[in-house]
Amino acid sequence: MIKWRTLLGLGMTAGTLGSAGAMVWSKFAAALRCHRARVSRGSQVISSRFGQIEFATVGHGAPMMIVHGAGGGFDQAIYGASRFIAAGYQIIAPSRFGYLRSSNPKDPSPANQADALAVLLDELQIQSVPVVGISAGALSVLQFAVRHPGRCRSLTVIVPAASGAGNVLPAQGPLPDQGPITKAIIEHIVRSDFLFWLGITLVRDQMIRSVLATDPALVAAASSNERQRAHDILWNILPISERLQGLLNDTRFTSAPQSIAVDQIKAPTLVISLEDDFYRTIAPARFIAANVPGARLLTYASGGHIWVGHDAEVFAEVDAFLRQH
Repeated sequence: MIKWRTLLGLGMTAGTLGSAGAMVWSKFAAALRCHRARVSRGSQVISSRFGQIEFATVGHGAPMMIVHGAGGGFDQAIYGASRFIAAGYQIIAPSRFGYLRSSNPKDPSPANQADALAVLLDELQIQSVPVVGISAGALSVLQFAVRHPGRCRSLTVIVPAASGAGNVLPAQGPLPDQGPITKAIIEHIVRSDFLFWLGITLVRDQMIRSVLATDPALVAAASSNERQRAHDILWNILPISERLQGLLNDTRFTSAPQSIAVDQIKAPTLVISLEDDFYRTIAPARFIAANVPGARLLTYASGGHIWVGHDAEVFAEVDAFLRQH
């Protein structure tokens, strides 16, 4: 017979676990409310043949369009553009197909996304604009430069996550250190707001390696500003549930060869990547730079996918390039 003290002990243990679980869930729910509130303001939506197109415009001065990468949205583009806003640019930041309030059309291809960017410029009554594409956003801006040459004043591609252009561009390759935690993050955690939050809370270094494709040791050794930037990039992916369809699109299109006639791009082009980017964007960057007439390639030996330690340098290079052209 189980003694009453044993039962009492079990009951207290269950109660303690229940209280701990409630506290964890409460912290998660508060964080999720904060991030949902953050992405619910500051943007607009227009209707188009592709459905809704969400975008934000911030700043005053010469316009430039920044197209976000995987896990992004208008909010991530605006966050990353703070130096450009301070320098006197007006940032146009669309949310790509399947991200936040932008629709996911039947064919969310990079080519259609490029056409949607042109539709947005029509709505804003802007004929041509410098375009910056980051990570998985590179496919869309490359297509934009090919399909709408008169509207792309200049093209900047940063850490291009792309596996094919003209069916020749070399594959990115797998992430290193595909241990069980990394595999779990890639396969499961990015599909759940709670699991994503829990991953950042409990195994942040693995999240930096797996999601941001950057060596966490680089982040730990970086300046306080750069550590904060890495922290913000990771946390600002929440709510991931409102970006999931866009993430699935990016997984599909960055892992399959894409036919993009990059040799037809006429816009002045700057391509930037890092040797130690775990997403292996250095090979696509070299290919793009070698095949776009007159393109310039800028590389760094270290910094990972989010160019840790080089944010000020990357801004200065892009700013000088934009002012030149």
